[in-house]
This record gives sequence, structure tokens and C-alpha cells, in this order.
Amino acid sequence: MTAAHLPRPPISVAVLDLLERARATLESACRTSDASERYRDAHLGALRAAAAIVAARTVPTPRARPRSVWQVLPGIAPELGEWAAFFAACSAHRSVIDRGGHIRARESDDLLRQAEMFLEIVLDLLGVPLTVPLPQSITPVSRSRASGA
Repeated sequence: MTAAHLPRPPISVAVLDLLERARATLESACRTSDASERYRDAHLGALRAAAAIVAARTVPTPRARPRSVWQVLPGIAPELGEWAAFFAACSAHRSVIDRGGHIRARESDDLLRQAEMFLEIVLDLLGVPLTVPLPQSITPVSRSRASGA
């Protein structure tokens, strides 16, 4: 039997929950008209998808020191190393937004598209179908809230 035909181990309820929460968070990002909120939700959705891969491919150890999922991901899923670097870089921008900074609508929309792609890749790696599709279009960002839109 080839590796492609080996049965996959069952996916835990915790991993499935993280994947569903990632999808729901990205859906929320699609529906908001606030660029900063869209950016935060898109980043959080990607973070939850990454956490699902980490949870699916590791066994937690009580003595492990806490590290960012973006630091852990390349060691567990080397094929996602570039994604981890990308989203780690976005974390710094998200901190600025969390402290009251603003973001352009284009940047939040771009991050949302990247996070949606990342979730699809994670689902494929885990062999989990996307049961509820994400919206085909997103709510336009309100011009009064978008900095430099």
C-alpha cells in the first residue's frame, strides 16, 4: 500500500473545533465593514487554522514552554513554513491595530484572502472537507472607517 492510500488517523474533536472556529472567524471577517476588525479576524482565523495543524500533529507535553504557533508550525509542517513567516509578520501589524492604529481596506482584504487560502490548505493537509463555504463576496469597507481606503 502506498503512502497516498494509507488511512489517516481520525481527527480529534478539538482539531475539528479549531477548524470550525477558524472558518467562522473568517466568515465574520467577510461580513464586517471595518478594515481593522477585518484584519484582526482574518489573522485570528489563520491563527486558529495553524493551531489545528499543531494540535493534529503533536502531543502536548506539560513541560513545554509556550511559543507562538507561528514559531512551532514550520517544525511540525515544513510545507507551511512560508505561511508561518508571513502570518508572523502580520502579527506585528495586528498589534499596532490592537493599540488603536488603522489599516487600509486593501491590506485587510488582502490578508483575508491569504487567510482563506491558508485555511483551505490546512483543511486539505488534514483531509477535512470545507463543509460550509465561505462567502463568495465580502462586505465593502466603510469609507469613513477606512484609513486611506
